[in-house]
Amino acid sequence: FKENLNIYFYMEKKYYPTVGLEIHAELKTLTKMFCGCKNDPDEEKPNVNICPVCLAHPGALPVLNKKAIENVIKVGLAINGKIADFTEFDRKNYFYPDIPKGYQISQYKFPIVSGGKLAGMNVTRVHLEEDTANNKHDRGDFSLIDFNRAGVPLMELVTEPHTFENSLEAAKKASKFAKELQLVLWYLGVSEANMEKGEMRVEANISVSVDQKKLGTKVEVKNLNSFRSVERAIKYEIDRMTKL
Repeated sequence: FKENLNIYFYMEKKYYPTVGLEIHAELKTLTKMFCGCKNDPDEEKPNVNICPVCLAHPGALPVLNKKAIENVIKVGLAINGKIADFTEFDRKNYFYPDIPKGYQISQYKFPIVSGGKLAGMNVTRVHLEEDTANNKHDRGDFSLIDFNRAGVPLMELVTEPHTFENSLEAAKKASKFAKELQLVLWYLGVSEANMEKGEMRVEANISVSVDQKKLGTKVEVKNLNSFRSVERAIKYEIDRMTKL
């Protein structure tokens, strides 16, 4: 090099993206999770499949749906998870119009399934909870609530956080996992898992870090209802946080 030529080398810092998935799937049962109301995702008339239990009237007591529990156990066996010999339900407290009780009956410390693996990603847990009602925003400047969906059996699968080399790899592998899970649900006959109807919904937890052994600050993208949306959302967030 000539002595009067200044050369600067720019070394771009390497960021490692980490992605964890939470996937909800409505289970295919005749009745809801804690009552005898019909579980019918195709019902168009609002508020016909309801009762004091799924509307959370005072004094109404929930009773477990045995078929819903069996369906989650089938999923656990299919992914080589550990089936619990003791399980417990908890309250997940939050106030929102689509939760008539003011809390969701879910599982925390003692899920039905722990561990497992699918499509190269490790699974943390698979547990049962109840779905929310459906908010309708098609009548002007106010909303109405259809409680037909309130209390429908809802399976939630949570993966371990996985670190990838780049945003494209993370997006593709996360989408592949969701596709494989949908196939498992179809094969077992436990869920229709129709994403367009909201019967299967993907939530992505995303972070970036310069250290593969440490997690960065997480963002969560909620209620993704197509595999293309999963890929686009993950890639967008990783690229956005990397630039930031």
